[in-house]
Amino acid sequence: MILRWSGFGMNRDMDTNRAKLFRRLRQEIRDERVIDAMEHIPRELFVPPTSRHLAYEDTPLPIEMGQSISQPFIVALMTEALELKGTERVLEVGTGSGYQAAILAELAQWVISVERHPALVQAARQILNRLSYKNIEIHLAEENLGWRAAAPYDGIIVTAGAPRVPQELLDQLVDGGRLVIPVGSRYEQQLLKVTRQGGQTTTQDLGGCRFVPLIAKGAWED
Repeated sequence: MILRWSGFGMNRDMDTNRAKLFRRLRQEIRDERVIDAMEHIPRELFVPPTSRHLAYEDTPLPIEMGQSISQPFIVALMTEALELKGTERVLEVGTGSGYQAAILAELAQWVISVERHPALVQAARQILNRLSYKNIEIHLAEENLGWRAAAPYDGIIVTAGAPRVPQELLDQLVDGGRLVIPVGSRYEQQLLKVTRQGGQTTTQDLGGCRFVPLIAKGAWED
């Protein structure tokens, strides 16, 4: 059984912030399953101890290796855009702390997540094992984007900003699959939902965002 949220070391202020955060998210996110999944997961376990008092502020927070855990609203928005029903195979590009992977695992049948920093791979595996997730694979990223060994995917979510929509990832989608990805400069992006249909794609702009750059062949150079 997956370990649910039970107030891990929370004080009264954090508990109050948590309640406010999810009330606000319910006003902006239509898919109730997404909010329910986020409520089940203790975000404070995925941030450094020095930031745990900020775990339920609607803001990104720094983690190891110069990376970050995304703002809860952006996490909810990106997850909702995947339109998950529970039977999907999903790829996450950029494991980071493992928080997004945990949310996806609540909503999809199987999650594969890739991360280029070995230290983050190890840390994410440890916390997700602690939370008893059995439907997540975390791999050290290869030179090429994605994880072709397990393709195709019903959904792909990219948690770093790319200079363009990578064809390499579109090729790993099933027909009708969704790719959610920030695209723009190294410092500012537009969050895009790209749907693949019969060799064609349609793109929906979900709004502005800021992510760390996506470092990989076919994206930004290190």
